[in-house]
Amino acid sequence: MNAKSAFLCIAPLSAAMLAGCGGDDSVSATPTHLGAATPAAMTQTCDALAAKLAYPGTSFTTVTTAAAGALTVAGKPIAEHCVIEGRMNERVSPVDGNTYAIGFEMRLPKAWNGRFFYQANGGLDGNVVTATGEIGGGGPLTDALNMGFAVISSDSGHSAAQNPLFGVDPQARLDYGYQAVDALTPMAKQVIRLAYGKAPDRSYFGGCSNGGRHAMVTAVRNPADYDGIIAGDPGFHLPKAAIGEMYGAQQFAKIASATGSNGLPDIRSGFTDAERRFVGARILDKCDALDGAADGMVQDVAACQAHFSIDADIPTCANGTRTGSCLTAAQKTALGNVFAGARNSAGTALYASFPYDPGVAGGGWAAWKQSNSVMLDPAAMAFTFMTPPKTAATLANLAGFALGFDMDNDAPAIFATNGVYTQSAWSFMTPPDETDLSALKSRGAKLLVYHGTGDPVFSFDDTRDWYARLAQANGGDATDFARFYPVPGMNHCSGGPAADQFDMLTPLVA
Repeated sequence: MNAKSAFLCIAPLSAAMLAGCGGDDSVSATPTHLGAATPAAMTQTCDALAAKLAYPGTSFTTVTTAAAGALTVAGKPIAEHCVIEGRMNERVSPVDGNTYAIGFEMRLPKAWNGRFFYQANGGLDGNVVTATGEIGGGGPLTDALNMGFAVISSDSGHSAAQNPLFGVDPQARLDYGYQAVDALTPMAKQVIRLAYGKAPDRSYFGGCSNGGRHAMVTAVRNPADYDGIIAGDPGFHLPKAAIGEMYGAQQFAKIASATGSNGLPDIRSGFTDAERRFVGARILDKCDALDGAADGMVQDVAACQAHFSIDADIPTCANGTRTGSCLTAAQKTALGNVFAGARNSAGTALYASFPYDPGVAGGGWAAWKQSNSVMLDPAAMAFTFMTPPKTAATLANLAGFALGFDMDNDAPAIFATNGVYTQSAWSFMTPPDETDLSALKSRGAKLLVYHGTGDPVFSFDDTRDWYARLAQANGGDATDFARFYPVPGMNHCSGGPAADQFDMLTPLVA
């Protein structure tokens, strides 16, 4: 994390740049404001609450008291609260014979602010991450639980031990996509009612990465359930992003200078750490001052794309000899393809482009492009995003699957269905109509989206273009209910040469 901390506003896009930070006085629409939440205290013990808990299809397995200071955030003790763990909709799969359930944890502060926060988690889910309510960026100074919210976290319908093969079960796919949120939301609000004598006055939803995808999906599918939604680096086109990751791995394989122990090209050797840092420095040199301030951050992303050229601004290695301060012609071609985005043999785009950004120097960039692209992404593709899924034998050679993935013949499987898998990955993983937020807008709810410009896995360009379409669908300006904040240089959700410490929840609630 950069020594600098970023607080709103983070240079948002507007109508000319897709949104002004504090709004524009010329905007005619008057935002709808929801009423304030009323705090309440829990007057009963956690044990007394445990005796009251009941909800259809739900087993409340443990209820305990977490003393003040049992959890901390930024070195500060979190106040006393109740911890509820449980399982919902437990069943045995008719496809693979395994037992599935939606595991969850709720944390209810004794001094409650009258609000509920749904913590959406990242990756393939499968873990019930501690329900503290992360609020965006790296190294948070506070969290929703510390601010007095009641918080829920879940595994989205499968355990870590079932990753990634849970995708063989059709219902587990749907729970992961969106149905776990559908099931848990009313249950959580009922638990809150039992704990405090009233339902939450205001409800909020937030997450980054896959959690950001959950947030974008919820904004469309569940607009009546949440008053404010935070979507960080959202993978709202996640099946396509997984294709993009494997496409990138294939580009790096073409320029690999070493072979791994599996006999396949070691894609890390195609673009080394020294070369990444060199390219990042050249981008910064070329683009830093374009926004009017030479401050180590590239805030005018569009101008940078117009000014920086991988061919002209990066020296070509003499005689093809790599020194860490140049790129070979083949490396330039491969890197250009990676930033241009995945394409099939006909040149049709399969995923969005990525902006040239100093974030390429960040360790998170390499982790996603040159490690997860041959492990996590092919696993998700093989078992969850393709119909039909691959056999378990694919697990033994995920790198081979990624490097052999056919952009012409395999990529369309994300849109496929059959008699067992009746919803495609594209259907259950993405918002049904991503620019129709009319229901959210009409009730006065708000959406905040942020995205690191150096995100290597979920394209900043993709999110920027979505926001432009959203604005167009709302008469050219969506800022009265939805804002988009680029985070210069930030890798995936945090890290990179970025001011990545910020609080997205406080401005949403205020």
